[in-house]
Amino acid sequence: MIETVRLILRPWREADRAPYAAMMADPEVGYWLGGALSEAQANTQIDRFMADSASRGPGFLAVERREDGAFLGAACLREVAADHPLAGEVEIGWRLARSAWGAGYATEAALALLDHGFRRLGFPEIVAFTAVSNARSQAVMERLAFERQPHRDFEHPALEPGHPLRRHVVYAMTADGSGAGAAIG
Repeated sequence: MIETVRLILRPWREADRAPYAAMMADPEVGYWLGGALSEAQANTQIDRFMADSASRGPGFLAVERREDGAFLGAACLREVAADHPLAGEVEIGWRLARSAWGAGYATEAALALLDHGFRRLGFPEIVAFTAVSNARSQAVMERLAFERQPHRDFEHPALEPGHPLRRHVVYAMTADGSGAGAAIG
């Protein structure tokens, strides 16, 4: 479990299934993640998150608001899968319910995960990536002082050629801050 002033990033609970499914069924949330999900698909994702045996990083964690225990979404710090263009890298990411957008929760969760990844787990670099058109996520990456890495951009293999979100941009941060706007530490 990782705590911030306003958030708790924690392992998944059975009670998270309904709010996660509702979040992933929202067409505006789902759009950025390759499409809205059915309840069964959302539950399959949670099953995978719960069983995740990532060798590096805590994987996907549920994001809960401390003040009232509300489920806000998920954030991850995990090794990128072997079948991905950034295989072996450590990725940070977030997906939040639309009601949580614009409140700084993604930035707050990501700062806590960066601190955990660099200080506790000793990662030398953490990457973040999103669709070229996802200005909101890119703004979070820039607020976090990630450096844009155009030479690492890629076509997302899970999306068909011609899909409007297929082209992804990559940002990175190193533990010592070299090549990035700021170091965590």
